[in-house]
Amino acid sequence: MIRLSTIRDAFEGVIPSVIATTDSEGMPNASYLSHVYYIDDGHVALSNQFFSKTAVNVAANGLATVMVVDGHSGQQYILDLTYDRSETAGETFDRVAGHLEVMSVEQGMGGIMKLRALDIYRVEDCRAVPAAHPLELPVPGARDARDHLDLTCRLAAELCGETDAERLLDRALTGLETHFGFSHSMVLVPDNERLQLTTIASHGYDRFGFGSEVAFGSGVIGMAAATHRPIRISDLRRSRRYVNAVGSASGITGADPLPLPALEVPLSQMAVPMVAQGQLVGVLFVEAERSFAFRHRDEEALSILAGHLALALTLAGQERERPEGDEVAGPTPDETTGRAAETVSIRFYPRDGSVFIDQDYVIRGVPGRLLKHFVEEYAVSGRQDFLNREIRRDRSLQLPDFKDNLETRLILLRRRLEEKGGPIRITRADRGRIRFEMDGVPDLVVVEED
Repeated sequence: MIRLSTIRDAFEGVIPSVIATTDSEGMPNASYLSHVYYIDDGHVALSNQFFSKTAVNVAANGLATVMVVDGHSGQQYILDLTYDRSETAGETFDRVAGHLEVMSVEQGMGGIMKLRALDIYRVEDCRAVPAAHPLELPVPGARDARDHLDLTCRLAAELCGETDAERLLDRALTGLETHFGFSHSMVLVPDNERLQLTTIASHGYDRFGFGSEVAFGSGVIGMAAATHRPIRISDLRRSRRYVNAVGSASGITGADPLPLPALEVPLSQMAVPMVAQGQLVGVLFVEAERSFAFRHRDEEALSILAGHLALALTLAGQERERPEGDEVAGPTPDETTGRAAETVSIRFYPRDGSVFIDQDYVIRGVPGRLLKHFVEEYAVSGRQDFLNREIRRDRSLQLPDFKDNLETRLILLRRRLEEKGGPIRITRADRGRIRFEMDGVPDLVVVEED
């Protein structure tokens, strides 16, 4: 019997599988099914969706035969199965339900293909199907012979020496390309208040997309965040409509003010949750224009690195700050003679914390409230220096009481302002302190909406 762990590429669902059953009188029935899910060397799972005749036959005798196909090599395998049990909850059920939801979104059927139950089968035998003609196997150089443990260790060692959270993120994404060859990647951080993820770092795209958002539970990225489980798709060609729906598949709709960085026609995607102490810190996302760009060992390696990044960002949020009383006074109005005379129009919407500068959208949520706070202080007193400790104590900013992720919010705000290239800048004076800089006189209007 072939070990299932050695043929994992046959369980990617790139090529539809076939399931054959017989009824109580021995009449055979064959159906296509989209996916056979690997559990371990002795078990597989099938989603109980629409195959009523198959379900009736299995209920009668508990037997099924499935053919799976390695989408990478074309090799076929026959699995003899015996029904074991059905699950409607649990870790395996949630993993399959999340994957099915992502695939249904790609096909324009989000919310329709809900998983009713997951049928678990024991694998009695697994054997290869002899090919009628010799298979054209991938050349040896195309096979993945990388030592993922070594690559993961090297990149983790590089990141261990980085003390600045912003440089840590950039170095991690650059390292994914250097060590693993993953040219397109990004990190998104959660806003639990609005149930959104926001892009804080990206690599390999024609634009950074800082501030672009993905809803929790939507697409590959949002589902990884909602379930705290990696989501990996090896080949998107089965759904050509994905090309026209890349925004919705990623969780982005036309109503969002900033588009997500994205490849025009991705064929592989993987999103890995960054979790520390049981809390979601972010999502690490990679994609590629070729199929099978990310394999099982890639998923394992990125899961380790995502945990490393999550802990590093959590520690960055707990950084040592200046002692009490070591405050830095802001400049008085007389000291701000370098300020330009032009008026900068700023609109703030309390409903969602949105900020517009000179009619252009900048950011929203907690970073938007932070920006409004800095502008107000600057307008009243000319103050430019702010301590992280003071910011956390200001209840008007509505920071979460637990794990406020202030560090990542400030990184996001700084990067968005830098990408925007407008009259306002946020810089880091030193550890635990930031500096607000502005060219012009602020005209802040708070827009209360009915």
